[in-house]
Parts: sequence; structure tokens; C-alpha cells
Amino acid sequence: MKALVVGGGGFVGSAIVRQLLDKNIEVAVFGRNHYPHLEKLHVRQFQGDILDSDLLIRSMQGYDTVFHVAAKAGIWGPKHEYEQTNVTGTRNILGACFASGAATLVYTSTPSVVFDRMDLQGADETTPYARRFLCYYASSKALAEQMVLAANSEVLKTCAIRPHLVWGPGDPHLIPRLVERGKRRQLKIVGNGTNLVDISYIDNVADAHVLAAENLNSSATAAGNAYFISQGEPVNLWHWINDLFARLGIAPVRKKIGFGSAYAVGTLLEGIYMWFSMEKEPRMTRFLAEQLAKSHWFSIDRARRDLGYAPRVSTTEGLERVVEWLSTRQK
Repeated sequence: MKALVVGGGGFVGSAIVRQLLDKNIEVAVFGRNHYPHLEKLHVRQFQGDILDSDLLIRSMQGYDTVFHVAAKAGIWGPKHEYEQTNVTGTRNILGACFASGAATLVYTSTPSVVFDRMDLQGADETTPYARRFLCYYASSKALAEQMVLAANSEVLKTCAIRPHLVWGPGDPHLIPRLVERGKRRQLKIVGNGTNLVDISYIDNVADAHVLAAENLNSSATAAGNAYFISQGEPVNLWHWINDLFARLGIAPVRKKIGFGSAYAVGTLLEGIYMWFSMEKEPRMTRFLAEQLAKSHWFSIDRARRDLGYAPRVSTTEGLERVVEWLSTRQK
């Protein structure tokens, strides 16, 4: 296997690169920027935009396996930006795979593609795509995933990995945002606080991607399939957050807001932000209210069966690593 990680400079992409290097697999990265942390690992880097089809084709020459991790994430922003990166960009990557002769493509998706504003408890991959989306990220990722799986063939074998709430040392989004808002006491439990959610430690997520690539390059039983990835057991979101805060000396989240009230606030803020064309993400949106109040956890039986996936880093061990990382950052 010779691998190109598109979006390899990001949190998940870099973790995939490290695991490939640990397996002595030749790997290169395609990304928007030049990444010093990858340079230290002596990883070849191609700098460019996934909207540049010709550059993608040239960069893929000589690589049989492609990991597509690049995306515009978030829950706020113009629709065209999400569609441009997540849909058109994915279409370009598929075209480049066919043009360059790549044999396999592993796509990083999200469980949000099936979140239809209802509790999901132990849902598996037979769950249909959502009919109503409350953010452009989820709708654009659903379109992209469907393109990737539809492109599966004897020429190009594809599959999609759906990790839920990725976290761990080096996390630039979830953990830092929680810690910052926790310190400012800006968090409130939405709903009754009993909902269960899946979380996914970064090393386990990278492991799932590499296992998927190995499968596509051998038995190919994963070809054309999507896979939910998590720790294998859901957590009570607010208990997990408060456990982290207790280890960091941050006051626990106690205040509550009803789901209906949070949803109404999200609706109001979205309207205000859209009216005034504000780029900053609102502190509450309808999608966020749904995500914080509803249960959303998934079966990983298919990933266990087809990929041999098992979360090697437990939630407890992962939390200890995160606390150690955070304490290092604060010194």
C-alpha cells in the first residue's frame, strides 16, 4: 500500500498519517497548507485546494490508496461553502482517483448524515439518511457519502467511516471549546440531562481508517459500505464533561435549560445572525439544541465484523491522556 491522505494536516488526518508510518507504509499528504509537524516526520506534502482537479490528479500519481479526510466542518456558515468543499471537492477527489488509477478510497463521513431529529439508540448502518437537516455540514456530508459509496466498483473500491465526536490530545475543536466555556461557566445542560451519546478517541478513529484501507486492499468485504465508529459504549454526555472538568478543577455544569427553550433560542439566534450576515457561529442553534438534548449512539457490530475494529484506547485511558495533554499546554 502507498497512501495519500487528503486533509492529512488536520486532527484526524494527522493521526491516520502517524498510524500509517507506524506500519511502515509510504504516505504523503495533500492539504491547503504546509504542515511543520508533518515535515518533522519527513512526510511528503502536496499543497493545494481540492477544488483543483488537475493538481489532485498529479498528486495522486503513484498512490494506490486515498484517504479523503478533508472537509468544511462546523454548524454555521454559507451553504455554498459547505457544498463547494464537501460535495464538489469530493466529486473532484473521486474523479482524480479514477484518472490517476488509485484502487481504493476511504472517506471520512459523520453519523450526522442519519440524524433526523429523533433519538438514535443503538442504530446501525441500515438507518436511512435523514430527510431533514438543520445544518449544511450534515446535508453536504450526506451527499458526499452517497457519491463515494455509489462510486464503488471493481476499478475503485470505496467505503465510508462515520466517527462520532472525535476527541483526544491535539484536538483543536471539541475539548478546547468545552474547557473554555466551562471556565467561563457558559454551559447549560440541555433537556433532562439523561441522553446518551457516542464519543470516539482519536487513535481509535485513525485505527478504523487504516483497517478499512487494509480491507479494501485485500478481501474488500468493506467495499461499498459505511461504518459507525465509537468507543463501543455510549456515555452520558454531561457526566463525561463533568468528569473532565473535575480533573481540571473546573466547576461542574449544573444549570439546565429545557430543550424547547434551547431550540427556540437557537431559532431566534439563527434568524438574527442570518439577517445581519454574521459569520461568527451562534452560541446556540437548532441543530446544537437537538444534539445536546437527544440520544445518539450507534452499533459498531459491522465495523467489528468486517474491519476487525475494536477500540484499543478506552474512554478512561483517553481521558487521562487528554488531562495530561491539557496540563502540558497550560505550563
